[in-house]
Amino acid sequence: MSPELHRPVAVDRIGALGLDLTVEAGAAECAALARRMQLPAIAELRCTFHVERDHADALVANGYLHARLTQTCVVSLEDFLVTIDERFTVRCVPAGQESDDPDPAAIDEIGYAEGVLDLGEAVAEQLALALDPYPHAPGAVLPALADEPDASPFVALGSLRRH
Repeated sequence: MSPELHRPVAVDRIGALGLDLTVEAGAAECAALARRMQLPAIAELRCTFHVERDHADALVANGYLHARLTQTCVVSLEDFLVTIDERFTVRCVPAGQESDDPDPAAIDEIGYAEGVLDLGEAVAEQLALALDPYPHAPGAVLPALADEPDASPFVALGSLRRH
């Protein structure tokens, strides 16, 4: 199955000075990514990259992600617009050579195969990481809990006791 946003780049194209590239999703790609990420809509998705050689087969891609999308508020369940502008760095290594380091502060790695790096999938993964897992619309407030000191669920059980 082909990814929703496929932008293959031959690793051989990346010279000593690196390579600047822009990945921009079309309307159908945005719709497919929205379905994958369970979002109401993605209106715009663009990422600029500067990819350079790290050593031997490894590359470093510095990216700037810009997205305009719709998320659903976890409080009000209403849709609202979100803009994401984020810089990131990923290390690109041959498939199977990704690090097993569980350190969340470590640079993310993506694999490439047969001398081809898919920057489209890198954009999709970075978008998924940038999304708020519990989105709140501006001004959305959780309903206030009762301020009664007897708000414990055990109070109700206590009233069932026979005297």
